[in-house]
Amino acid sequence: MKVVIFCGGYGTRLREYSETIPKPLVNIGERPIIWHLMKYYAHFGHKDFILCLGYRGDLIKEYFLKYDECASNDFVLSEGGRKVELFNHDISDWRITFVDTGLKSNIGQRLKAVEKHLQGEEVFLANYSDGLSDYPINSHVDHFLGTNAVASFIAVRPSQSFHAVTTESDSRVTSIENVTSSQIWINGGFFILRHNIFEYMAPGDELVEAPFQRLIKEGKLLGTKYKGFWASMDTFKDKKQFDDWYEAGNRPWQVWQRENQ
Repeated sequence: MKVVIFCGGYGTRLREYSETIPKPLVNIGERPIIWHLMKYYAHFGHKDFILCLGYRGDLIKEYFLKYDECASNDFVLSEGGRKVELFNHDISDWRITFVDTGLKSNIGQRLKAVEKHLQGEEVFLANYSDGLSDYPINSHVDHFLGTNAVASFIAVRPSQSFHAVTTESDSRVTSIENVTSSQIWINGGFFILRHNIFEYMAPGDELVEAPFQRLIKEGKLLGTKYKGFWASMDTFKDKKQFDDWYEAGNRPWQVWQRENQ
């Protein structure tokens, strides 16, 4: 299946990096987060990507045009550096379509901009470019194909340390609790979409707002609760957490490193 990745936003909450590079190119270890996400999909056999570009899309193009396999693979160097023998390859069997989907477009507009590249695809995958998971996506796909749903995503527990507050009409607080211990579930992305999702989209629509509300009314939107690993890189704190996990060798999103996956 083709995989649409939304990677055109400004990443303003990660300004320490996004003022110079787009958020999808912020590194975890020696590779940017978008590479980790694409490697995840490729592990499950989904290697045909459509990148919805916007802010500093030129740098994302440049990264792949000048891709260095040696950065994340073992190799033998000989003949004074003239010969490189790689033990493994990362992206040699990937197909990547780069599409400028606008500087200020929302997710729905970016998806609409790549509709022509999805002709003939009855079902396709889509995702944000700043979240990673070890979710078994093909199991998700199998379940989805057995339903009449038009769209699906994974619902995950929030990881931020905010507090959910409930009040009465006179502002008296009736409850306050950390969102991580509440019953709140959030949209974690990892979408599966039928091509007729475009029939539910009006010009300018944000994907998860009006179109999803229309699907809810028809009972055609699925949200699969997932309690396994999921994390997003929204802030500098999130970036630091990914770095800590990576340096400690705690990398659950790297499903391609597991045996017998």
